[in-house]
Amino acid sequence: MGKKSVPSTQSKATLGNQIRSIADRLKQETEVQIKATSRILDAAAQISQNHERLINEVVEMVEEDLEQESQIFPRQIYKVDILKQQFKTLREAKSHFNLKVNSWETLANKLNEPSLQECFLEQKHPSDGIRKEEHGQEKIEKITVCLQPDVAEIFPTEEAVNEALRFLIRITNKHL
Repeated sequence: MGKKSVPSTQSKATLGNQIRSIADRLKQETEVQIKATSRILDAAAQISQNHERLINEVVEMVEEDLEQESQIFPRQIYKVDILKQQFKTLREAKSHFNLKVNSWETLANKLNEPSLQECFLEQKHPSDGIRKEEHGQEKIEKITVCLQPDVAEIFPTEEAVNEALRFLIRITNKHL
């Protein structure tokens, strides 16, 4: 039988030191990872708090704007019974509002649409149609024009109307 090789005491001590050294390094790396994770979580918490605060500020500003708007231009709600009191016939009401409808209910629903409400507000206020708006430090003049319902169906947004009119201008200028 062969002799079993028994490590010497000196090599056991060296091996033990190496293992302790590796364990210490792992312990230090774990502490660094814990510190880094803690810092990351703190930063995420601060970001979350700032995000929530900013959202709350924006919500408050929008609510204030809406409140001011409703105080300046209270929205009129059209009801069938009130319309019937104001106008003798559906034909007279349709003519007054320049709308094509088949019933009093449809007329009331159309009149209560937000897009038509804005047109009626504009008609009750500055009649020149020019409204000055401020966007940051830039002042922009906008002209508000109310579209008839049949035109508004085809050009439902401000951008669509402006694009169509600019196209018409380009074509007209080419033929002049």
